[in-house]
Amino acid sequence: MQKTGLKAKRSSKAKESEALSRFIAEGMIEKKGLEIVIIDLRDIKGTIADFFVLCTGNSDTHVDAIADSIEDMVYKNTKLDPWHTEGRQNKEWILLDYVDVVANVFKKDSRRFYSLEELWGDAGITRVDPDHDRVEQ
Repeated sequence: MQKTGLKAKRSSKAKESEALSRFIAEGMIEKKGLEIVIIDLRDIKGTIADFFVLCTGNSDTHVDAIADSIEDMVYKNTKLDPWHTEGRQNKEWILLDYVDVVANVFKKDSRRFYSLEELWGDAGITRVDPDHDRVEQ
């Protein structure tokens, strides 16, 4: 009986993480984020989150606007604020940490330099088509 309850909690947490990753991607789409990807890390041992969601912005202003849009979209749909944020000062890479899902908004050179997609070669990667209003996984 105990295992069933634990399995249900894990399943519920997985669905919440998936939904949160979609809301983050939708916030990116709203402000025309580029090269949006959702990296599913749930099956990778030792990772710090269930999902990383990445996109690129063209300028400091664009990166900042995308990060604001993510926060607005997530709050509107979940009433969650980021647990932690980094990079608001230099705007090369803004990280919004929602614990189970981490949003990363890069300027082009920083994204290429850090190359997060390549860190987890065996992770599932979903490339998001920005021409759709909603994100499907």
